[in-house]
Amino acid sequence: MTERNWDAEMKKIDRQLESVSDEALFPAKTAKGGAAKAQAVELQHTTSTWGVFLRLALTVALGVGMVFWPYSARCGLGLAGYLGAVTALVVSGVWSSVWTFRHRASRAHVLSLLLVLWGLVLASIEVLPRTGYAKPTAAHPANWSCAQ
Repeated sequence: MTERNWDAEMKKIDRQLESVSDEALFPAKTAKGGAAKAQAVELQHTTSTWGVFLRLALTVALGVGMVFWPYSARCGLGLAGYLGAVTALVVSGVWSSVWTFRHRASRAHVLSLLLVLWGLVLASIEVLPRTGYAKPTAAHPANWSCAQ
């Protein structure tokens, strides 16, 4: 195997870089024109912020309602209904997080992401014992159906 002379190789690369202009190496970022910025601001003002917070309020109501779930979610159709409601919570959390991100509502965005996390925690409490990743308990048995 031949040994390369790295000093000579690096000098050749340095000469090549010196021959190229700085503008070619690092092109200037094109700033948005005034018209494009004005259009983005106008679009943000025309969409209603109330709609964003209404989406978030519905998601918060569903997230709080999951704590007070009135039906048995141990097995069968009750479990399917509970997991369906948890899925609705996660989907509505993502839905509200997209809108809060678009409207640059940082606190509302964090709240919607916490609601998504809350839905994932609720789902994992029910699903993991049934898939063998967590220890089954009386409240969360290892079976999906009520027939034993």
